[in-house]
Amino acid sequence: MSCKPIEIVQTCGVAGVYKTKLPVSNLLLRGFMAGLYIAVGGALATMCATGVADKLGPGIKSLIAGSVFPVGLIAIVLTGMELFTGDCMLVPMASLQRKAVWSKVLYVWFWVYIGNFVGSLFWAYLMVVGPFSNGGVGLSVYGQTAVAIAEAKILPYQAAGGIGLWSAFMKGIGCNLLVNLAILLAFSSKNMIGKFFGIWFPIMAFVSSGFEHCIANMFFIPAGIWAGANVTWGQFFVWNLIPVTIGNIVGGLLFIGVVYFLMFRKELQKV
Repeated sequence: MSCKPIEIVQTCGVAGVYKTKLPVSNLLLRGFMAGLYIAVGGALATMCATGVADKLGPGIKSLIAGSVFPVGLIAIVLTGMELFTGDCMLVPMASLQRKAVWSKVLYVWFWVYIGNFVGSLFWAYLMVVGPFSNGGVGLSVYGQTAVAIAEAKILPYQAAGGIGLWSAFMKGIGCNLLVNLAILLAFSSKNMIGKFFGIWFPIMAFVSSGFEHCIANMFFIPAGIWAGANVTWGQFFVWNLIPVTIGNIVGGLLFIGVVYFLMFRKELQKV
């Protein structure tokens, strides 16, 4: 069974209100687990895509990475964890429907972002001292892929300068438009299988298309740095995390949250 579009938008508002009432400790714990789950998907994508391009081409490599990455968001949605990029749409949706004040949006965003960052860093460290290394000494072939991914997410943007920042920002918009579409589709279904496929296809599309997700990059780039990538933490923040985060906010808040609210505003007033 599936919900009507207006019911999906209502559900988003209800979910947003619920999040605003969570205490800081709960947001941090749920944020930690969500960051960890996204990192699990990133690590899986790193390992499964290793060596594929040389034999099957870069397109198939991207498809394989995109096909396994959705495990993170599936786990987050089905177990009720807190992901910053999803909250970019869900919490503002509550405010747009006048069910929560806007200060609560910043409250949820801030603490969830921190929790996501810590969870992502934890899994990055676990992978670097585990599967990305050869028994703790040197890099495995998967660790070499992690280094290449981190450098590819920083150095081209830096070399391009201002247009590089614009590219990272636009990729952030495209990413979170699809991430929040996945959440809408998950809310549209009343059974687990429907939620699974509702999430899987848009997330596969964003990863395979090469868009940028700030929380996933909290895993990809630190893991690469710790594995020896020619990238600094300063470069990570300036040339990826900041522009991508802003792009993710725009993609989730404006292109999904505001757009869907405006389309169903009259129906919401009648409820």
